[in-house]
Amino acid sequence: MTMNKQKRLGQVFLKNQDIVQKIIQATEIESKDQILEIGPGKGVLTEPLLQTGAEVTAIEKDSSLVKYLERRFANNSNLIIIQADIRDFLKNEDYTKYKIQDTKYKVIGNIPYYLTSHLLRILLENPIKPKLIVLMIQKEVAERITAQPPQMSLLSVSVQFYAKPEIICYVPKTAFQPKPKVDSAVIRLAPINTDENTDKTLKKNFFKVVKAGFRQPRKLLLNNIYNNLNIEKDKIKEIFEQLDISMNARPQNLSVQNWISLAQKLTFFLVN
Repeated sequence: MTMNKQKRLGQVFLKNQDIVQKIIQATEIESKDQILEIGPGKGVLTEPLLQTGAEVTAIEKDSSLVKYLERRFANNSNLIIIQADIRDFLKNEDYTKYKIQDTKYKVIGNIPYYLTSHLLRILLENPIKPKLIVLMIQKEVAERITAQPPQMSLLSVSVQFYAKPEIICYVPKTAFQPKPKVDSAVIRLAPINTDENTDKTLKKNFFKVVKAGFRQPRKLLLNNIYNNLNIEKDKIKEIFEQLDISMNARPQNLSVQNWISLAQKLTFFLVN
């Protein structure tokens, strides 16, 4: 495989075995667990995954790597290798043909950084949610995802609406080949199921309010809601008072639960 192809696909290969073991431990794998591995590359994570006794379905886009993996793991009956773009694989019904349709499956992977936000959205909004997600992602993105008030963002609110995230460890760029330009982090997300994130109407209203609130993050939340949702300012102020939200609050000051409560109160005024 040429360096140009690696760069084009955003591929970097983990070479630090200590980090590999931390990823495996964070996934809390038990024998016969169903694992969806994203971007197995040369099998650095695949091999220790198989050693746990897990059933692994590995999705790899690069055809040359698929051939390499098929040769390397030819004698492993608990591994299925599929050549596909993970986004396409999850969006259609292909994955239901395999054992990972079990709702207890876990996701693990060292993914191209440009995929992070889109991939998390697909995984967390999927009706067949994984039990656990452990991914290697860009350090800065991991810190944004796990942020708390007063440093919330549209990304952190969106992810935390669906899951509880935590950073397992930081990974220096020197742990990869070829060496990327930025440091990484291993992040673990435990999906949650609540009335808010499973009810279609509540979920729709939640994101409508959150997106309106973060439309101009540096401005007051009160004004963002007023300007983007066409709700009378006096009504918004009344709801803020009921929820004990400061009139001077900015969107980054609110927790996910604040946003849920706000969306529920504003539902009556939203035009669906």
